[in-house]
Amino acid sequence: MIHEIIHPKKAAYLFEGWEETLIWSCLQGIMGRVYGDDPANPGSVMATLGDFSFFAGKPNQELASYAPSGHARDFRILVPRDASWRDLVLATYGTRARLVLRYAICKEADIFDRKGLAQALLSLPAGYTLCKIDEPLYHKCLTEDWSRDLVSQFPTHEAYCRLGLGIVALSVQDRIIVSGASSYSRYQEGIEIEIDTRADCRRRGLAYACASGLILECLQRGLYPSWDAQNLHSVALAEKLGYHFSHAYEAVEVHP
Repeated sequence: MIHEIIHPKKAAYLFEGWEETLIWSCLQGIMGRVYGDDPANPGSVMATLGDFSFFAGKPNQELASYAPSGHARDFRILVPRDASWRDLVLATYGTRARLVLRYAICKEADIFDRKGLAQALLSLPAGYTLCKIDEPLYHKCLTEDWSRDLVSQFPTHEAYCRLGLGIVALSVQDRIIVSGASSYSRYQEGIEIEIDTRADCRRRGLAYACASGLILECLQRGLYPSWDAQNLHSVALAEKLGYHFSHAYEAVEVHP
């Protein structure tokens, strides 16, 4: 039987050394949930936040196939701690599973060039303006599939205002959101950055300007702007902003 672990710190030892902020959010009780095979002394655990689930401890078939209630989408990204978890997850989901590479970015304090980031804001193309995500923009983000994840892990604007922050690029002519950098999640020391750009507006430098503004906002608030890359384009953007690549890691995408 799978249990929600009400006191997540009881599972912390199984995630020790795993530098993933979504796990930290779960263990700190800020966002997400932790599940395991025993509520008091788990040997197999899963930390879940949004589309992501992270597996650690002893591989457990029931836990690998467990879908937390309230998950709005069938798509999931399952991240195994080791090869034994990877093989179990792939076997569990069969043809619905696809093994992918993601790219970890180093978490380093004091690496950012504030003057360079401020200069990057000036590179915003003509015809666009940057705005912080307020209540109307929070709701606008939720109306489009491409922009939903900029705010979707925060169930209300009040929750987003309390825990999240973000910046979007708007077209000056019609005030439509075309790109954004926001907090996918929050942990005590910082945020996990989410970057999205409307498909027809990519490769214009919009994400670069939005991300620069968000990083500066984080630094002003004493928050660390953590970055995890889905693909090599995201790695390149991160490096342009001052981050350093750490390593590639395996994940399993599960589709409906």
